[in-house]
Amino acid sequence: MVVRFLLAALVAGLFVGVVMTPVQYLGVVPLILQAEEYESGTAGHEAAGADSGRLTESRQVSAMFGGELVLAHDHETAVGAEDEAAGASPFFGRLLGTLSANIVAGGGFALILAAASLLTGRAITRSNGVLWGLAGFATVGLAPALGLPPELPAMPAADLFERQVWWAAVVALTAAALYLLVFQREIWAKVAGVVLLALPHVVGAPHIADLTSPVPPTLAAEFAVISLATAAAFWVLLGISVGFVMDRFGTRAA
Repeated sequence: MVVRFLLAALVAGLFVGVVMTPVQYLGVVPLILQAEEYESGTAGHEAAGADSGRLTESRQVSAMFGGELVLAHDHETAVGAEDEAAGASPFFGRLLGTLSANIVAGGGFALILAAASLLTGRAITRSNGVLWGLAGFATVGLAPALGLPPELPAMPAADLFERQVWWAAVVALTAAALYLLVFQREIWAKVAGVVLLALPHVVGAPHIADLTSPVPPTLAAEFAVISLATAAAFWVLLGISVGFVMDRFGTRAA
């Protein structure tokens, strides 16, 4: 029964990963490409080559699926990009890579939703799938973005490891807080939930003193808004899709 439950969630996640790929290309990718021009000092001319394509793919996946979760967000993880086939179209290379990453991420996050359903004993259905999706977005996307908003290339940032540790702490504490606030009725649970929500933001995300960047502030702000909107659409669609397959195949958390 559990295997069937997880497989149903996986199918929903794979579907959402495919659907969200063109959405990214319409909203997120053009902004990343524009910022990469400022980063390389070739504003007005699209950066070419395998390195540019691989970095763009990494950044757009990072923007939609949780920022610091994706290690390839930084330049140093572009090692090996030169292995991409010579002469291959950067567009199709990015498209294929992004589609693959979206499918993997969609399936992975769908399994996480299914696991949360199993652990809490609360079923995901078509009627409450939106709420599950919004909870996922609040945990993985919105809460971390309050301290570390989605960043474009060439934007200043603190040490990657420190950002990842803070991101992971925010996600874990927010998930625990939502469980206490939503599924527990005791007063102490509500108070503890509020404390857990606030704690990582009181401590503060890691930042550097020098915030000088060649990227225009308006471009950075637009990217943050569109990235969060795309992430919200992903999670809502994921919650609905997981709820639909659970209802369709008669699968329930048990």
